[in-house]
Amino acid sequence: MNTILALHAAVTAVAADGEPSAAELDEIEREMPLILAEVDELDVRIAVLDRTPTELDARRIRRARRRVLEARRQMANAPAASGLAGGAA
Repeated sequence: MNTILALHAAVTAVAADGEPSAAELDEIEREMPLILAEVDELDVRIAVLDRTPTELDARRIRRARRRVLEARRQMANAPAASGLAGGAA
């Protein structure tokens, strides 16, 4: 039986200090509008989990979904940050 521990050093050859790099933080900052829109959509969907959605609930869900799609569209059309370490995109 081969152990996976022998390969562990090769897989994690780059020493990580556990903190995100500046490039990763910039990417998170760039994605923040989408993240917040997705959290808002999730909040709306959680609010109607235990009941039958009313017409007002359906409107809130559609509005939240449109905000997510708008944020995704803006991210896709924004110029991509260059030089990201590790191929993060």
